Amino acid sequence: MLELQLPSLRKRQRLEQHSPQVNRVSQFLSKRQKPSHPNSGFLPPAEFWDNLSKVWLTKRALRELDRRNTQPTPKPPHSLYRRPHRPIIRRILAKLSKSRQPNESITEFPYHCAPRCLKDIKLFARHGGPDLSDLRGCSKPINPLSRAIASSQSNSQGRKRGSTSTSNSKPTTNTTSTKSTGPYDRAFQQNLIDHGIYPEEYEYPDGRVPSLPDNWDDINQRLIQPRRSLSPSQLSIETFRKFKRADAHAFKEKQVTTSAIPIIEGDVREGRCVAGGIPFTNLDLLTDGTISPGNPDLFYGARPEQLNRGIRNKLSGRIVPSTQKDLPLAPNFFLAAKGPDGSLAVAGRQACYDGALGVRGIHTLQSYGQPEPVYDKNAYTITCIYHGGTLKMYTSHPSQPTGPENRPEYYMTQLNTWGMTGNPETFRQGATAYRNARDWAKEKRDGFIEAANGRIPDTYTESPSLGSSGHGWASVSTAGPVLVESDTSADELALEEQIHPSFSKRPRREF
Repeated sequence: MLELQLPSLRKRQRLEQHSPQVNRVSQFLSKRQKPSHPNSGFLPPAEFWDNLSKVWLTKRALRELDRRNTQPTPKPPHSLYRRPHRPIIRRILAKLSKSRQPNESITEFPYHCAPRCLKDIKLFARHGGPDLSDLRGCSKPINPLSRAIASSQSNSQGRKRGSTSTSNSKPTTNTTSTKSTGPYDRAFQQNLIDHGIYPEEYEYPDGRVPSLPDNWDDINQRLIQPRRSLSPSQLSIETFRKFKRADAHAFKEKQVTTSAIPIIEGDVREGRCVAGGIPFTNLDLLTDGTISPGNPDLFYGARPEQLNRGIRNKLSGRIVPSTQKDLPLAPNFFLAAKGPDGSLAVAGRQACYDGALGVRGIHTLQSYGQPEPVYDKNAYTITCIYHGGTLKMYTSHPSQPTGPENRPEYYMTQLNTWGMTGNPETFRQGATAYRNARDWAKEKRDGFIEAANGRIPDTYTESPSLGSSGHGWASVSTAGPVLVESDTSADELALEEQIHPSFSKRPRREF
């Protein structure tokens, strides 16, 4: 891919976008301004391109180059590069002043000039033509042939529409609006890299590669644990064929998430812990604010009432994705799905960004109330990509900043890949890994929420008081475990107790 040099671009120096976490991570403002995400329009803002360390040759980059080239610039007092005037210029100018008609366009003049004059113009053009280095902001000449064709087409259409067409016509404007750059632009990935958010198999310029999370083997062992609902006796061939048909008939991204993905997910008992298609506009900016907010197709988080309300308010910019407060918070399991015509590269950028947002939220919960931020080199966030019948799964984890002025970096590491439409066995393996990863992410998420609640001496949970008229709140202690329904189906609990005997000792909520 070629690299495009934009005017006035500077090499970006890595700066801290957010204040470094020093001594305490629990000191957040209770009242904060809503992050200003760029609006929807046509072009990214100019500062997006100025902050990139490398500008890729894309359509939007070319539009930005055209926009900058068409901006008017002050005329210099004298041109240092003006070519010396030739005698032929004076002769042509004299002939033009005598022969051309008033208000005649320069593009129409060659059609009316004499053969001798046209020959002089061609000779003048072969020697380089006029010096136009100091011209800026000039309108593009209109080809008279194109103008004639457009005029004839508009006249014929006007005759067909009749006199009513004039009242419906709208004036065209030449305004340019700006918007944030999304994962469909290659520059989106470069912006992530410039801010320390690295995709899978990233290699530093000096040849270093990020290390695997310390719990990478443990996660892989958890993914392959069998589930009763996906055993050969429970998963029929007809269920697999139903999934294949759903995948084959899903031509758009929305169809994939509504027809094929639910078969992989199985029975989700806690519907309030899952959402999707909602931009993360409430989260603090992770880069420089020139890219669009995260918007995973599916994400799993905790119910808002699981976490103390005071903690929610303090950490809102890190763990509450949307301004709609009843949606799941602190998500750490994401899915990016694409249809058969969708781009796998786009899904990878989306998963990389969503995973970094999830890592930051979980790390904030993990470090809440601690004297220092906790960096244990473990991964607690899972991202998945489904495209063309293939399921890919990744972890995302942070690294400790190398200095007080530096920010943490985020790494994406692949766990495994499954061909879901190959045969019933590969589907069973992929679906097992997907559901196990979802349950594992929930366990880690709930554990950090429980620990954060336990660091508050007196916690108020949003539960109506039985002795009131329904408008008060009951004060209870949340030092104990916060229990909610599991996403795991009931027929799998018995098998989980056999595989993980310690699970059976955990208290469960009674229904």
